[in-house]
Amino acid sequence: MRTNIAEYSMISCGSLVQALEAMDQTPNPIPFAGGTDLMVYLHFGKLPIGTYLNLHSVPELRSKIEITDQEVILHGLTTYMDVYTHSFFKSEMPILQQAASVVGAIGIQTRGTWVGNIGNASPAADGVPALMLYDADLVLASRQGQRRVFLADYYQGYKKTVRLPNELILEIRIPRQKINTNSFVYYRKVGERNAQAISKVLLAARLEFWPSQTIKDIRIVYGSVMPYTYRMKKLEQHLLNQHITPQLIAEAVHWVGHDLKPIDDIRSNAKYRRKVAQNLMEEFLTQAQANVVFSEGK
Repeated sequence: MRTNIAEYSMISCGSLVQALEAMDQTPNPIPFAGGTDLMVYLHFGKLPIGTYLNLHSVPELRSKIEITDQEVILHGLTTYMDVYTHSFFKSEMPILQQAASVVGAIGIQTRGTWVGNIGNASPAADGVPALMLYDADLVLASRQGQRRVFLADYYQGYKKTVRLPNELILEIRIPRQKINTNSFVYYRKVGERNAQAISKVLLAARLEFWPSQTIKDIRIVYGSVMPYTYRMKKLEQHLLNQHITPQLIAEAVHWVGHDLKPIDDIRSNAKYRRKVAQNLMEEFLTQAQANVVFSEGK
């Protein structure tokens, strides 16, 4: 199906103030950042007809990465490649670098933005689980002001978010992470191929343990399983302050099978997703257990 470009319109603004005015005054405006998803829809004739707001012309969004003593700030046009090539993330937030490396081809990584990955609200977003893992907040901006939203609370359902029609995602703010030798991080994407593939199931998880194998902090986030990126807060609470044992691993695997409500789509079916999600949970906790035993044995 061919797309008639004449049916679309694009607004370019010279400042954030102008962009927020355009968002406020345009009926159902659609933000356009890297365009890596939207151009695919355009190619296949599935891009919604409407007015798009070109964010690449907004200088306030073009700042790359800010690092303070308290947090890391990714601006509206920060790309995957910006994170992948930044030395800071290798030591403190390695999962963000790993996520950036599996998002499409190099062209996608160079053009695609972290904010766009969030705003598209796809359950298969590779970057969102990694950001949730590190307790990221979003700064939403409109002419009426700014507000911060916890990323884990941003999604309300398939393609549904708490962002208002006149708001832009201005920044992603991530708290600085404490360097803890007794910690374990995990990121596993399952797709048709090892590269340039859309996720069928994705698990991003991390935990800290002290003393011995007692879990003192944990995050568990699934992508491509539910209708939206899903953080398993109840399972996290269940695992807190417990020792990693074969019985606990079995309980967590059972919990995943019961709690997750996988989707059926063109890439896979619910039965497959549930089984793979359980397998990944078992792998995560088993590797974490081996890691803490090895660490304590040094």
